[in-house]
Amino acid sequence: MGKAKAQQPESFWSRHARTILGLALLILAIHDVFGSHGLLAMRRTQSQIHELRGEIDRLNQENGDLSKQVQALRTDPKAVERIAREEMGLARPGEMIFKLPEQPQETHGTAKKP
Repeated sequence: MGKAKAQQPESFWSRHARTILGLALLILAIHDVFGSHGLLAMRRTQSQIHELRGEIDRLNQENGDLSKQVQALRTDPKAVERIAREEMGLARPGEMIFKLPEQPQETHGTAKKP
């Protein structure tokens, strides 16, 4: 008669190891996609970076234009005269300035009919 090997009950970890590992991997995958530093957050940040670079390019262009205007005002007397006439309403001695009232903007419902 041989000795019968006594069956030991399986431990909790050996019975559920695959399930626990699967759940852990699922939680990590969800965190990698939806977490605060996950894939979706990275895409949103990249979109913001793209928008900000466009804004920086626009502002650099505007700065260049303003620098050209400043340089023109420093060196070109005609540019200074144009600003004085158009924006400040100044005139040369003997000139008269006539200002006409601007036409009111018509809206769809208030247009006058003859």
